Formats: sequence, C-alpha cells, structure tokens
Amino acid sequence: MTAVAGARSDLRAHRDSIRLPDDELVRELRDLLGAKLVAYLGSVKETRAVRQWAEGERRPSMDVMHRLRSAYHVAALIHERDAAPVVQAWFMGMNPQLDDVPPARLLREGQLEDAGPSVLAAARAFAAAG
Repeated sequence: MTAVAGARSDLRAHRDSIRLPDDELVRELRDLLGAKLVAYLGSVKETRAVRQWAEGERRPSMDVMHRLRSAYHVAALIHERDAAPVVQAWFMGMNPQLDDVPPARLLREGQLEDAGPSVLAAARAFAAAG
C-alpha cells in the first residue's frame, strides 16, 4: 500500500466513523467484528442489545457510541487490506505495540482519550506493514 493510498483509506475510515448514523455504524461494525465483540466493546452482556442498536430500537450511551465509533475507525482501516476474520483476530489478540494488551480491551476499559489514539496508531502500523 502506498502512503497516499494508506492515507486515503485512513481518511475514509475516519470520515465514515463520524458521519454514519449510529444504527448503520453498529450494523457495519457488527458485520466486521461480530455481535459478541461489539457487545464486549459496548460493555453489554447480551448481543440482543447490539441487535437493538443496529435496528434503531435502542440507543447506546454517548460514551459507548464514542467507543464504537473509535472501534469502527480502526476496523474499517484494517478492513481496507484484510478480511473480517483478520480484523476480528487483530482486535482480540495480544498486540506488542500496546504492551501485549488486546486492542478491544483497551477500547473498552481504557480512557478513550488515551486508548483511542494508541489503538489507532497500532492499527495504522499493522495496515502499513501489510
């Protein structure tokens, strides 16, 4: 991937993470990561809540939606080069750039102001390395 193509992918992922309506973003994130991982990121115990968010029956809290938008940005960036199973594995696996903490755990449990940029930087490095 050239630097220009990588930058375009990142900008597209960022733009979509901001512009997509909540329900559409949740649907697309669920398609990339699976309902269980989205539920984990959203700090809910049941995938039913994810389905309700995706169908617009219920809205997640603002904090959860910020976390899901950050997760979508990262997932869409990686998905530009890799299939959904790779994106899922990346989110759940230990990451050496994140002190061997899985990105999903950081996005769920960390302060988003710190965790979001760290996870995004790790995703950019992963996407660039191919």
